[in-house]
Amino acid sequence: MQVTETLNEGLKREFECVIASDTITAKVDEKLQEAAPTINLPGFRPGKAPMKILRQRFGKSVTGEVIDEAVKEGIQSAMDDRGLRPATQPEIADVEYDEGQDFKFKLKAELLPEIAPVDFSTLELERLEPEIPDSDIDEVLNRMAENQRERIDVAEPRPARDGDVVVIDFEGSIDGELFPGGAAEDYELVLGSGSFIPGFEEQLTGVSPGEEKTVTVNFPEDYGAEHLAGKEASFKVTVKGLKALAPATIDDALAEKMGAESLDDLRSKIRETLERDYKNAARNRVKRQLFDKLDELHDFPLPQVLVDQEFEGVWREVEEQLNGPNAEEVREGKTDEQLKEEYRKVAERRVRLGLLLSEVGRQNNIEVSGEDLGQAVAQQAAQYPGQEEMVQKFFMENPQALGQLQAPILEDKVVDYILELAQVEVRKVPPEEITNDSDAEEAGEKEAASESA
Repeated sequence: MQVTETLNEGLKREFECVIASDTITAKVDEKLQEAAPTINLPGFRPGKAPMKILRQRFGKSVTGEVIDEAVKEGIQSAMDDRGLRPATQPEIADVEYDEGQDFKFKLKAELLPEIAPVDFSTLELERLEPEIPDSDIDEVLNRMAENQRERIDVAEPRPARDGDVVVIDFEGSIDGELFPGGAAEDYELVLGSGSFIPGFEEQLTGVSPGEEKTVTVNFPEDYGAEHLAGKEASFKVTVKGLKALAPATIDDALAEKMGAESLDDLRSKIRETLERDYKNAARNRVKRQLFDKLDELHDFPLPQVLVDQEFEGVWREVEEQLNGPNAEEVREGKTDEQLKEEYRKVAERRVRLGLLLSEVGRQNNIEVSGEDLGQAVAQQAAQYPGQEEMVQKFFMENPQALGQLQAPILEDKVVDYILELAQVEVRKVPPEEITNDSDAEEAGEKEAASESA
């Protein structure tokens, strides 16, 4: 195939490509000759049909195959011969072809930029290490004990009070119409728990078994179900029973209920869980610091096609939020154009960091092993008890889904590689400092890195 470069502008390249007609004809004849022994045509002995007849019957379809193969080989050759790395699959345009003529087309590609990573040993970062006090363990134990308190029927009739459990049937309506999910039977509601719509539990304080009552409340403006948010609802409530919560006890019996061998063992498990959670939050913090520095220290041209693809994905998520109950918080008084400009910068950051991390991985032979993927698939499968085999089969049969698992694994491996080279100061802090920092990170999530290498 003859390839002539017609555009060399930044990362953009265009080529005019020609596949000679005699090359196409020779390839078609070669394929027909290879297939001839297996072709049976009426009036001819098996494999004895003349080449002229074979061309008439199968020439067009075989020509299509030949051109398709030649184009794929030509694209690969055009890139490889020039040492070019396209950012996405090159585009074919302006195809010209008539039977017996040369096959002509244009090849358009946008390349990956040349990236020179900084010396990672010059990076200065801080990693927080949590020091978990015994009081935090006690707090978790108290919550566990509260949740495990037994519910005992109240023997002597009396009005319900905070902390009691009322057994109720209820049926909710808005403007006289029942609404889905607004009814239940034998529901056990802990008064004062705040688990129901604000105002509901307070109106049941003082009721007695056998009593019927109408409770009127307003759904919050930010209620999850849009069709209920901000509306007034009436609930017909029948009180069927009253229970009291037994005192909370923290002992070996509680530990056994929670799957531990003893209270000491339970405390140890709680500490391990808290340490793991806080360390994950601390890692996210140092990772964000790293991404901020990498973004600041690297400047290279970005393939517009990748930025556009990333922006489209980001903007779809933003549009969903703009159509949701928290639209005003997302919009912050900005127009769509202002938001698009803002989120395009987010897309550019993600592409920049993604390309950088990918290049660091390529230069240092950092790869995702089969064992890494196996562990990731097993973790996904563990989220669906009883369906593990089906989940594993899904990933094995869907390369795209498997690729979505691979990207964050590779990113984490590259991040670990860079952190090993960087100057990372470890500072021990109380857990709340990590938690507060994590809250700040969540508030600025749109600016945080969620790139994949």
